[in-house]
Amino acid sequence: MIRILALLTGMALLAACTAATPEEPLEDLGEFKLGHYVVFAGKAQKGPISRDATAEEWEAALKTAVGERFPQYQGSQFYHLGISVEGYMLAPPGVPVVYSPKSALIINVTVWDDATQSKLNPEVEQFTVFEATTGESWLIGSGNARTREEQLLGLSRNAVGEIEDWLVEMQKEKGWFNKRPEAAPASDAATGLLKPLEG
Repeated sequence: MIRILALLTGMALLAACTAATPEEPLEDLGEFKLGHYVVFAGKAQKGPISRDATAEEWEAALKTAVGERFPQYQGSQFYHLGISVEGYMLAPPGVPVVYSPKSALIINVTVWDDATQSKLNPEVEQFTVFEATTGESWLIGSGNARTREEQLLGLSRNAVGEIEDWLVEMQKEKGWFNKRPEAAPASDAATGLLKPLEG
């Protein structure tokens, strides 16, 4: 908990990456097809300088972002995603230039193979995600330029972008989503159930 809060404090004034959108071209994820996905935010720690957000709001925002992007991949093998929100900071209104904090999100991610009912990453993969900046938000601060709901959506989409980049990297390095001879047709339903998320 202390480490998460320390990270959030340190991120308060950091800049961000570019925005992620569901319409970006698809990457090479082999035979990946999204099965189940679970998002849990019940233990999320709020940063010391942050607007409030409930666990239900984070879970809804991340589920929406996952649902916008990953179902576009139509491989022949099912994989499941488990996402837990560890901490967040939704920048409040501040004094432009002098004090304009940026929003951030910390998540843990686990990928499950439906066929083997096993984790592809034995240890959770942690992501520190920043909101995208525009000229307006950079100058006057995210809390002044964006509503709380816009911050939630932007961070959730960027989180999905980070997850996607990682999956692409794992496909290149380890062939996580290579086709198996016994792969079920893409029209079949995913059979596996996600086990409880680990912190």
